[in-house]
Amino acid sequence: MSSDTVDVTPPPGSTTSTTDAPPRAGRAAVAAAISTSLEWYDFFIYSTAAALVFNSTFFATGSEVVAAVNSFATVAVGFIARPIGGILAGHFGDKVGRKPVLVAAVVLMAIATSLIGFVPNTEIVWLAPMILVTLRICQGLAVGAQWGGAVLLATENAPANRRGFFGSFAQLGVPIGVVLGNVVFLVITSTLAQDDFLSWGWRIPFWISLVMLPVAFAIHRYLEETPEFKKIAEKLDAAPAVKKSPIIEVLRKNPGTVLLAAGSNAIGIIFFYTMITGSVQFVTTYLGVERSTVLTYILIACALQIPLVPLFGHLSDKFGRKLIFGLGTVAMMVWGLPMWLLIGGSGPDSVWPFAIAVIVGVIAMSFQTGTQGTLFSELFPPEIRFSGASLGYQISAIIGGFAPMVMVLLIGGNPDNAWKVGALIAVAGAVGLLCLLAIVRRYPTPEFSKAQGQE
Repeated sequence: MSSDTVDVTPPPGSTTSTTDAPPRAGRAAVAAAISTSLEWYDFFIYSTAAALVFNSTFFATGSEVVAAVNSFATVAVGFIARPIGGILAGHFGDKVGRKPVLVAAVVLMAIATSLIGFVPNTEIVWLAPMILVTLRICQGLAVGAQWGGAVLLATENAPANRRGFFGSFAQLGVPIGVVLGNVVFLVITSTLAQDDFLSWGWRIPFWISLVMLPVAFAIHRYLEETPEFKKIAEKLDAAPAVKKSPIIEVLRKNPGTVLLAAGSNAIGIIFFYTMITGSVQFVTTYLGVERSTVLTYILIACALQIPLVPLFGHLSDKFGRKLIFGLGTVAMMVWGLPMWLLIGGSGPDSVWPFAIAVIVGVIAMSFQTGTQGTLFSELFPPEIRFSGASLGYQISAIIGGFAPMVMVLLIGGNPDNAWKVGALIAVAGAVGLLCLLAIVRRYPTPEFSKAQGQE
């Protein structure tokens, strides 16, 4: 795979210069990192609770496999809602602004997540699973909305030759969110008895999400709108009659680009959720590994990822987004099978295979995590960028959202089937490479095609 040539020319319609952007870019990057960290914290603690708690508190059956499938199915529901959130946010983000959409997403996530902590167990209220699913849908809508807003606030406020680095800060929310969530769960599981944890302790991480409300206010109060959207708004105000639906424009002019972005990103979502969520359920249920041990190693692995994300974003500024992104695809595809063989070989007296599996795994996926936001935003022109980038990313999230449930079905209660999950990752990697190759051929430069990408 050939590297793309770095072009530091600002994209069409950009007002960002390399001299006046750094202070603004820094503020936007920090705001993106904080907001996405809290958003992903909320989204991930649900997945962790689904792996550790919900199979017994909401979906208890006579079969561990059925209970786990039902629990992880509610995880997948959130992913199904993400493209809807992306579509709605894309429409308003391209018409009203990046900042207000991000603020609305943060508020929605804070309220929905905190309410999950108040949902009674099924034994008390038989409609509890339905309430849980409804709030999970709200989480999915919020995540689908926030990703595009955070990425574009970071990239569109950045100098043209440093978009990869500043854009990666929006992606820092992934490892930071996992670290925060695992720290909270680790403290709670280590200090509470099993019965207390299952009864009420698991609710504490969800109540903590209320701290997001002051963050939303701070973004609204102190952060400026991006220069590129201001330019778009001026044009729309001057000619209101030509306003069009951004999502319709994306689907009419750039449907292939959306699907290629989704296909190239699917392996990263599948890899991440089978490793971070699926492996927790697998080793605690079938191999007898303590929850606290599993969460500790995942925490360590994701903490190591935090400096890697901006590093690979920086490298994408020097060597090209597509090259760094492609290296990540190859790394995950190659490591998927060994990773799951190691996970399957773990046990209560031998946890080092699990530790190696997840630590190397987060290094492999960091290539993509650090570049995907900037890469996807550069595939679309400013006036439909929020809609296009969000839709491509969130479609891939649907695929990945079903990954833990598919993992349970592939393993089928037999730990010896762990290798099948690695095979699934390898297939997703092959598809991702084909999609990325098509992107390279369609858009040979880092910037959005000067021909406006008509398909």
